[in-house]
Amino acid sequence: MTGLTRRALQIWLLLGTLLATTTTDAEAPYITVSSTTSTEQSGLFGHLLPAFTAKTGIAVRVVAVGTGQALKIGERGDCDVVFVHDTASELKFVADGFGIERHQVMYNDFVLIGPKSDPARVAGDRDIVGALRKIAEAKSRFVSRGDDSGTDKAEKRLWQVAAIDVKAASGTWYSDTGSGMGPTLNTAAALGAYALTDRGTWLSFENRRDLGIVVEGDRRLFNQYGVMLVNPSRYSSVKQEFGRQFIDWLVSADGQKTIATYMVNGQQLFFPNASPGS
Repeated sequence: MTGLTRRALQIWLLLGTLLATTTTDAEAPYITVSSTTSTEQSGLFGHLLPAFTAKTGIAVRVVAVGTGQALKIGERGDCDVVFVHDTASELKFVADGFGIERHQVMYNDFVLIGPKSDPARVAGDRDIVGALRKIAEAKSRFVSRGDDSGTDKAEKRLWQVAAIDVKAASGTWYSDTGSGMGPTLNTAAALGAYALTDRGTWLSFENRRDLGIVVEGDRRLFNQYGVMLVNPSRYSSVKQEFGRQFIDWLVSADGQKTIATYMVNGQQLFFPNASPGS
């Protein structure tokens, strides 16, 4: 065999290997999960998804946005699974025929954070509605996500209960970032403002400056997460077999234990609470 022939054979073998690798990669199973910034920015997915992939061989590609946007992605059929945290919106998503088989997965809570100077004098309160009224009365800076996320929806409901029109206050003491929890917390830290956040993202957040938790423990701050398969009868592109495997694993003893073992600085961020038929 001449040098030229040997070289040509080596090239053909290399090309064959590359083509085989490319084909294998292309055929590797995966699902797309539309989820929230809280599950991503808290670090939960970095802990959770490798365990699922190791068990099933199915990779998970996450689109992390606010709950409202995550549901819209599901409504367009541009994902296989929706994993969010606004029960009312989730139930409507299913009722409208966009999703099926909603299951509750886990919960944590929301907390109100604010500057150590606490200009509205709310630190130590357990009444979130009363605290919001004090903030409005004092016209203390408050930063909202304003992105139709689960956190934003919860915050707006609390302002409504407090009978405070934040739209009228927008641009004065009340402002929104139109972005995720991390950027919103960064803005609150820079301005010395109050903000509502899920506890998981707060525990993972490092740029706190002089911010701290000022209100927690109110039952109205409960934060439930749910998961749904996008309706395969409506969208033929949905990978229902792989999507069901992901959902089944999340609510299984193995998945629930994996959620429970995620800690930051020794603190558990999410508490599994799946139940049969949930």
